[in-house]
Amino acid sequence: MTKIKICGLTRAQDIMFVNEAMPDYAGFILLFPKSRRNLNPDAAAALRRQLAPGIQAAGVFVDQSAGSVLTAAKKAGLNVIQLHGHEDNSYIREIRKQSGLPVWKAFRIRTASDLEDAAKPDADAVLLDNGYGTGKPFDWSLADNFNRPFYLAGGLTPENISEAVRTLRPALLDLSSGVETAGYKDRKKILAAVAAAHAS
Repeated sequence: MTKIKICGLTRAQDIMFVNEAMPDYAGFILLFPKSRRNLNPDAAAALRRQLAPGIQAAGVFVDQSAGSVLTAAKKAGLNVIQLHGHEDNSYIREIRKQSGLPVWKAFRIRTASDLEDAAKPDADAVLLDNGYGTGKPFDWSLADNFNRPFYLAGGLTPENISEAVRTLRPALLDLSSGVETAGYKDRKKILAAVAAAHAS
């Protein structure tokens, strides 16, 4: 069974969908106004309280101060901190030490050298992505010989999950726009994606 995270939740209705589908993780984008899915910690906390038991809450942060991340993580009741900016190993270690939470680090994959960078961090997991919200996959062949377990994001949909798992064997799949219709989370797509991941 491949684990799956449904990210970019913003509405109570989205929580209803994930509670029905039961992914392993639900994701909230915090303190990042450039994203249309951005939430403040209070809003994320309200949604977090509605999550079904057994679904872990991940908070996505981009180049925030450690203090801001730690405060938001505590307020929102996060189980995982996911970093999508230029955070280095010393930052990652400090966040993990202060929060006591697992830390995931995302990398934008364009070339083989990007994979070399992604192999280095002290994060608990690395996420290979196409570039944050593009809705398109990177060239999966680049990750053929990647030498550490990884999570996969970028361009994933219910229709290509089986291929992604068969091709790359990621430990977790991270979906957002691939389970949306007209910019909003789609119940049928979320159910299909979680079912496909958990069947693989």
